[in-house]
Amino acid sequence: MFLCRQSRAKNIAKKLASLFPKASIALYFSTPWELVVAVMLSAQTTDKKVNEVTPVLFKKYKTIKDYALADKKELERVIKSIGLYKTKAKNIIHCADILLKKYNGALPHTMEELTALPGIGRKTANIILGNAFGIVEGIAVDTHVRRLAIKFDLTSSTNPDRIEKDLMELFSKKEWLVLTYRFIEYGRTICPARKHDCSKHPLTKLYPPAANIWFSPSKNKK
Repeated sequence: MFLCRQSRAKNIAKKLASLFPKASIALYFSTPWELVVAVMLSAQTTDKKVNEVTPVLFKKYKTIKDYALADKKELERVIKSIGLYKTKAKNIIHCADILLKKYNGALPHTMEELTALPGIGRKTANIILGNAFGIVEGIAVDTHVRRLAIKFDLTSSTNPDRIEKDLMELFSKKEWLVLTYRFIEYGRTICPARKHDCSKHPLTKLYPPAANIWFSPSKNKK
């Protein structure tokens, strides 16, 4: 099975590269900290919605210290159109406070340190490390990556951590960072999550059984 998946992964990587050669993160940011904030806001929210909010947010709060000292209610007001905005406001302020006190306002560069911060899991840390510091430790498994990895039989799991490990074994490390964004672009522009006929889609032609693979995450084994 592994050799079949490895061969499929190679073909998928090649096809995605031809379809989306310049795929990259869609979130707007100009500093590593702004990237942290944007990614934290993006949980269970579209990048488009986050990009509507962050220009106002980044203009109002310019430094990590500004966020650490922010009034929670005021921050909530600015990001209120974002899902889970109360929890996100709390995590952003708490995270900024820790960075200010423990790291002198700097952002740590390791997976272990980043995932110890509030509101930052492994997916978020992968995005931060790759896009802010050029450090690639893994693959950010968002909803598109998860769905398509299952659809094209690149994993037997629905658990994001397990899926990440499976993909890391199948794809070259030099592809890990951009692979996330190519899968995202494919999911957004070619093969959306709703049920549809995808038999003629580029990746389905590489793996025809995918045309019949639709799944409910809650009903799949982990």
